[in-house]
Amino acid sequence: MGVHREIDQNPPAFETAIELLRAAPLRPEIAVSVMPAPQRIAPYAIALSGEVTVRGDDLATGRFILLHDPAGHDAWAGTFRCVTFARADVEPEMAADPSLPTVGWSWLTDALDSRGARHAAASGSVTVVTTETFGEMSEDDGDAQIEVRASWTPDGDVGEHLSAWSELLCAIAGLPPLAPGVVPMVRPRSSR
Repeated sequence: MGVHREIDQNPPAFETAIELLRAAPLRPEIAVSVMPAPQRIAPYAIALSGEVTVRGDDLATGRFILLHDPAGHDAWAGTFRCVTFARADVEPEMAADPSLPTVGWSWLTDALDSRGARHAAASGSVTVVTTETFGEMSEDDGDAQIEVRASWTPDGDVGEHLSAWSELLCAIAGLPPLAPGVVPMVRPRSSR
């Protein structure tokens, strides 16, 4: 699952991280698969895509990328970096609320906190996009989306960070948090 440009073997720290990702509990509404990882950001990377589907409806989509540079990276303040993207449609009335970007960012930070995913150097953006239709399309309803893009340096079990990402995807999809004491299912992941 790892990618490296110069040698065929992943370093032990990255292999351990991959195993922690494989074992991470995710929300049952999410289907995750391995996708091509970026090749120029770090010597080692793994990328996952996820879809939130409920009763056949696709509610949200996203990506989780774990980067690793054994030499460390000054901007990361560490040797690993999580990079995420999450997007979902929202009601136009919700998109009109000026507090939605702040709420979107809190969905990420709350998810990290709820999973015990310690982190540093977090940064990101929340974008709300609305589309209005005109002319021949004026009878079509407009639409709106929210996008959360973020990165942070994980401290500890990277599986907790993937679990937090699954919570973020479900939050932007409009799903309620799992009830206390409910443990999300561990889903096997493709190892393409």
